[in-house]
Amino acid sequence: MKKIGFLLFSLVFAAGSYAQITKQGHTNTNKFRQLKQELATPNLERTASGAPGKEYTQQKVDYVMDIVLDDANTKITGSETITYHNNSRDELPYLWVQLDQNMRAADSKTPDISSGKIRTKMSKRRFESAFPKERFDGGFNIMSVTNTDGSNLSYIINQTMMRINLPKPLASGDTFEFNISWWYNINNHRTQGGRSGYEHFNENNNNNYVIAQFYPRMCVYDNVEGWQNDQFWGRSEFALEFGDFNVNITVPEDHMLGATGVLQNIDEVLSKKELKRWEKAQKTFDKPVVIRTQKEAEKIEKTKATGTKTWKFVAKNVRDYAFATSRKFIWDAMAVDINGRTVMAHSLYSKEANPLYGDHSTKATAQTLKTYSKYTFDYPYHKAISVDGQMGMEYPQICFNPGRPDLPDGGYSDRVKYRMIKVVIHEVGHNFFPMIVNSDERQWTWMDEGLNSYMEMLAELDYDKDFPIVRGYPKNIVRYMSGDQSKIAPIMSKGDNVYSFGSNAYGKPATALWILRETIMGKELFDHAFKTYSQRWMFKHPTPADFFRTMEDASGIDLDWFWRGWFYTTDVTDIGIKGVKKYTTKDAGNTVEFVEDTSEGLGFAKKESKYHYEITYEKPGGLVMPIIVEFTYKDGTKEKKTYPAQIWRYNDKEITKVFSSSKQIESIVIDPDLETADVDTSNNSFPKETANKFDKFKNKMKG
Repeated sequence: MKKIGFLLFSLVFAAGSYAQITKQGHTNTNKFRQLKQELATPNLERTASGAPGKEYTQQKVDYVMDIVLDDANTKITGSETITYHNNSRDELPYLWVQLDQNMRAADSKTPDISSGKIRTKMSKRRFESAFPKERFDGGFNIMSVTNTDGSNLSYIINQTMMRINLPKPLASGDTFEFNISWWYNINNHRTQGGRSGYEHFNENNNNNYVIAQFYPRMCVYDNVEGWQNDQFWGRSEFALEFGDFNVNITVPEDHMLGATGVLQNIDEVLSKKELKRWEKAQKTFDKPVVIRTQKEAEKIEKTKATGTKTWKFVAKNVRDYAFATSRKFIWDAMAVDINGRTVMAHSLYSKEANPLYGDHSTKATAQTLKTYSKYTFDYPYHKAISVDGQMGMEYPQICFNPGRPDLPDGGYSDRVKYRMIKVVIHEVGHNFFPMIVNSDERQWTWMDEGLNSYMEMLAELDYDKDFPIVRGYPKNIVRYMSGDQSKIAPIMSKGDNVYSFGSNAYGKPATALWILRETIMGKELFDHAFKTYSQRWMFKHPTPADFFRTMEDASGIDLDWFWRGWFYTTDVTDIGIKGVKKYTTKDAGNTVEFVEDTSEGLGFAKKESKYHYEITYEKPGGLVMPIIVEFTYKDGTKEKKTYPAQIWRYNDKEITKVFSSSKQIESIVIDPDLETADVDTSNNSFPKETANKFDKFKNKMKG
């Protein structure tokens, strides 16, 4: 009973002390609690380790399409047969189809959800885009939705979504086949904006087409969201099922075309000269081989063929489809060795993009495939195409990128060069995230954009060790994180609903992963965990919980505190030195006494065999992060010490540590290499510096 009484007393005393400390605001142990409330409960489909479970399922959708591009009227007409495989355990009374082009319909609600003010001055091009003489007549015109026997199938259109009312519920394990035919007017993406469309060239009256979201596409159905049928407002991108595509695309016969999938009739669409060059490209690994030259393209674009040509493609196990076509296109390609397997890197570009694209596009594409394959999985598709599309958009095996020479002599500045390479790497990288690791872009933008922006950094540095990284370094996110908190949302927010979309969905998550790899986990543990996640979820639909859990499961590191702070809050890093006390020791027989040295600064009144420093660190910022401390000694040598983030688990405001050395310390600096995105470095030094490294960086940025 005495033991029980003592235990009860201890518990009551501890609870009372905890309540008192919490009330005084000195502790916040919640920052280290597990993410039990935030994450969905594991089950047989999605396990606690972050891996797909033994009962994981996903739907499959196959498409057979015939597409006709009307160049004279900038119009697409299409018909498709969709085969929907219900691999879920649920009975489905209806299906949902995405009609993304309806965002551009004359009655679209997309323009109505954005506020705006009159600008006193704007360019004529911007003015014409903002105030068109008449609303663009875009959007799908659905001509028919039928059963395989030709009978009409009941449907209803709700803005960018169409519900197919099935004749009878689709049972688990069954398939349903139906047909849709449609047409729509293609938008000029240069004047009207958009993720696809055409660019018009007044010279010779030609168009470059980069075509995507051009067909009615099935929505995702899973055990997380049910039907992912959130409306497409234009920002938050796509959620799609994997399947097989058989696509025939009819275009003017003088066009050069690139698309998702394996070209089935290459002998019919290429000239003998082009075929010979193509054969050479497949054996050339050191530089691109030009298959259609600029001289040839310039000759072709001056005349317009009256006939048409049909390009036939088959794409297996892809989540989407896109193509690019123009009589202006130059084409080059080179072979890439991915662990003994040859993959082709291509570029399609007009003369207006040369020599920039000829110098860098295909090489950057090849480097992306190599770097991403190294850190995730071997690229499984047969090609990747970079297209001079004057935007940044990604689709399976093909992407549309910006970049045109900007100098009077036709050359290009470093600014234009590096921006173009950056976007090419980023968009080609999307072949991995989300085209293969197929997350829900509509709900969780960061899962593809953030992860891809992090991987982009590694590829950029492989391409050029001095590459001017724009996003991802901790110092580069400080301005955003320290900004107006009323206009900053957690990373775990839907992209449609955040202010600073780029920083929220690209920059901050990329920075978080960079910090995990470089500062918290170390490269070996991080790389293994990241590769494990990538390989676990190839050709599947991961959620944030699957990513968080896998990173911990494969590394053996509890990171719940990190996910909570960086992904679920808008807290900032701010760690400083509150004060330093110095002590010497005095031998007092059986005891050793510590005597405080009150002399000014970090120096001691006299030479000692051992110097003891009691350093109090404060944390005005809300994020818990490691304390990285650099000690500079009087002899000029330096020593770095890192205290794990868990040092804050008992007191979230300040902690005190003792540091002993045989040498006197000259100065102490926290986070000397700007690794933690500390938003205020004025408290990072002792003695305090009048202008430290980051202050100088911030002043330079302001200038």
